[in-house]
Amino acid sequence: MTMVPSPALSAPKLQRPGLAVSLSLAALLVVVLMAIFAPLVLGLGNDLNPVMRLKPPSAEAWFGTDNLGRDVFVRTMSGARNSVTVGLSTAIVVLLIGGTLGVVAGYFNWVDRFVMRLADGLMAIPGILLAIALVSVLGGGLVTVIIAISVPEIPRTARLMRSVVLSIRELPFITAAISVGSSTPKILLRHIVPNAIGMQSVQATYVCAAAILSEAALSFLGVGTPPDVPSWGNVIASGKEYFRLAPWIIACPGLLLSIMVLSINILGDKLRDRFDPRLAARRAS
Repeated sequence: MTMVPSPALSAPKLQRPGLAVSLSLAALLVVVLMAIFAPLVLGLGNDLNPVMRLKPPSAEAWFGTDNLGRDVFVRTMSGARNSVTVGLSTAIVVLLIGGTLGVVAGYFNWVDRFVMRLADGLMAIPGILLAIALVSVLGGGLVTVIIAISVPEIPRTARLMRSVVLSIRELPFITAAISVGSSTPKILLRHIVPNAIGMQSVQATYVCAAAILSEAALSFLGVGTPPDVPSWGNVIASGKEYFRLAPWIIACPGLLLSIMVLSINILGDKLRDRFDPRLAARRAS
């Protein structure tokens, strides 16, 4: 017997995206294209040129050069690959693991106590400190950075999914599914998960933006990706001692980092309005 979801969980009609959303999508598309093609076309920008040290932006070097004569534009464009890879990979890992734990904890009371106490313990540790500790133990590298950033975000996502599942499982159509003898896996996969996936997509944008910022912070501190692999964090770090003399080393990658995170957050707000019509009505009033 196929159960019809409650009207309270139905999504509102699609609306045409506003200017902010359109600009955000365009900005993210540009960054993704940079991540794919910039390292192939421009290289990694590791060529040293002492004669060109700390040169301001010009036709020869659009974003200027750093203290080693490396082209900041090339390193910034190529560094987008790390940010996109870390952001997307972390969002996928966190949603798969954290979402699964949240569904199980929200539906099974006997699992809830163990999972939530473990989540509380992990959330008591500042995320960036936990990430630094994990990188120190596991060593450097892109995979290690993804793991280190994912671990602090999993408890938060699990708690969010648990709260959504707790509200969904008390709705009449879940009770009806149980009364007609539907199995637990069927109830979870056909009724609970589809109705909770909307809020999880909103959480995915938050996790992606937070992961990009965390990766930049770890690389800035020197515990992220290796120095020979450009990322926005280590490009910014290379200019921190020369900020007064060559502010473009920090300004250019920092601006792109801010634009990307802002664009993701704007899309997250739009998705939240999409799956919570009460917020959309409140903003429209």
